[in-house]
Amino acid sequence: MAGSQGSWTGGSLTARDLLKPKHAARAAFHPAWIPESIDPAVEQLKKIRLIAGTIAAVGVYTFVEGGFAFDEMLENMLTASVVLLFITPLTVGVMLLVWKRHGDIRALKPPLFNSLKLLLLFVGSIVLTVVLLQSTTAAGLFLLLLAPLVIWLAVFVGRGAWHVGANFFGTAGVHRCLPPLLATVTTWLMALPDLLTGDLHGLSLGMGVLFILGAPLTVTGIALMEMRRLDQHYGIRLAAHPATQAPPVPPMPPMPPHTPPTPPYVPPQGNPYGNPYGPPAGNPYGPPNGNPYNQGHPYHHGNPYGPGPGGR
Repeated sequence: MAGSQGSWTGGSLTARDLLKPKHAARAAFHPAWIPESIDPAVEQLKKIRLIAGTIAAVGVYTFVEGGFAFDEMLENMLTASVVLLFITPLTVGVMLLVWKRHGDIRALKPPLFNSLKLLLLFVGSIVLTVVLLQSTTAAGLFLLLLAPLVIWLAVFVGRGAWHVGANFFGTAGVHRCLPPLLATVTTWLMALPDLLTGDLHGLSLGMGVLFILGAPLTVTGIALMEMRRLDQHYGIRLAAHPATQAPPVPPMPPMPPHTPPTPPYVPPQGNPYGNPYGPPAGNPYGPPNGNPYNQGHPYHHGNPYGPGPGGR
């Protein structure tokens, strides 16, 4: 469960794909070394968790306040980047201390470094996009030059957020339970400052608590369901060392019983009816066996055309 080695993109990224931000985002933020999901139900839970986490990251309350605040969204993106940059390594570090009591953690270095590089790539992309978006308002004549790059980066980061939200920077390559754990910790840390300061962003108490606590509670519930399914169906527990949690290979569908291949049609050997278009056996135009006129002719015995009795 230590994660797989290999190239970042698996050789699937071409120069033409760089012109398509969606393809580039998948190659960058869902690299080839991330292990595939072992359970379709867990994959569905990840998507639901991701949607709830996106709501928490963007801040639904900005829509309720009376209009979408673009500047506030940019600030939230930077805040989320700082939270991710610090809380992700901190949470993984705590889990490493837990796992160290049950086994050696040196084998986890390759997937850990891969996840760290993916985290830095995503945070750097967010910071660059926010800086360019803020600079376009004062770009003046350079606006036309910056606009295509900003649009490309916005799509690139948006699509990348979808991928890293599902795999959470490839931490499933370290332990399958790390992505739901990190999603839970991150959403709660995004909500706690508002709760502790009482900043409801102009909302009533009921609406403020709903939108501040709704997303963390939803993400937490889905994450617990995800980890519970991993535990019940695959024996994967968060507190157990990753080396002892190698999931079984998903069962292959049952194969049908082996039957020998049907041979191609071969006509039967010999024709029981003979050849209907060929000549019958023997010569139909030749004399039959024996002389039919010799067989009990009422008037002649022997050859009717031969000499009669007495040589006449």
